[in-house]
Amino acid sequence: MAGVVALAALAGLIAGPYVRALASGFGPAPDAPSDASDAPSDAHAAPPDAHAAPPDTYATPPVAQTTPPDTRAEARNAFARALRTTPLPAWPPYLEVVTAAVAALVTWRAGLPYLYLALAGTTLAVIDWRTSRLPDAVTLPSYPLLALSLIPTGELPRALLGAAALTAVYGALWLVRPAAMGFGDVKLAGLVGMAAAARGWEAWVVAAVAGQLLAALYALALLLTRRASRDTEFPLGPFMLLGALAAVCLA
Repeated sequence: MAGVVALAALAGLIAGPYVRALASGFGPAPDAPSDASDAPSDAHAAPPDAHAAPPDTYATPPVAQTTPPDTRAEARNAFARALRTTPLPAWPPYLEVVTAAVAALVTWRAGLPYLYLALAGTTLAVIDWRTSRLPDAVTLPSYPLLALSLIPTGELPRALLGAAALTAVYGALWLVRPAAMGFGDVKLAGLVGMAAAARGWEAWVVAAVAGQLLAALYALALLLTRRASRDTEFPLGPFMLLGALAAVCLA
């Protein structure tokens, strides 16, 4: 077993530079364009010309030209950048060491079928912490990949049921308070529920509760240290993934 854990740590160390490159390829979502009515008025504007022609009341009002972000192109560029990366740790190699440690811990406590969860979870946690986004290009393909990796455990049916159940829970929370979490968190909940339920329903409950509890403790710490207000927003995904890590490793 020690040899398997060592190989998992080595795999995590090698994967670290790719995780770094892939995560750096995603940026924050652009802000929505501001409405023209919000623009400050010019107090020194010239008065209207009395001899000017009246406006055409039947003219089509101008439509604001907004270009939606090309998330597919962004994802292609991010993955291409990761594929061009050489597996050499950056300095200081914080992310590489964390990836190796998570991979070794998950393999030691849960086995090799959970190695993909360690690598994908680290990637999603880094992206969400940096950008407050959980890109579909990483989250959605992780569903079939994680399901395939869990086949050797013999617990795939329960894992799929856990994925559906936790997605429903987070979906209900999102419907009640859509400002409190993003829809990307709802999609991530399925992965968390799948991995945790494969370890048992007790682990599923731990994963469901731990993410919210860790986020609440972090918010409380920010408030006590006066580093944030009650309206401050922060990404929930990393705390959900930490809860999943605890559930998988403590089961």
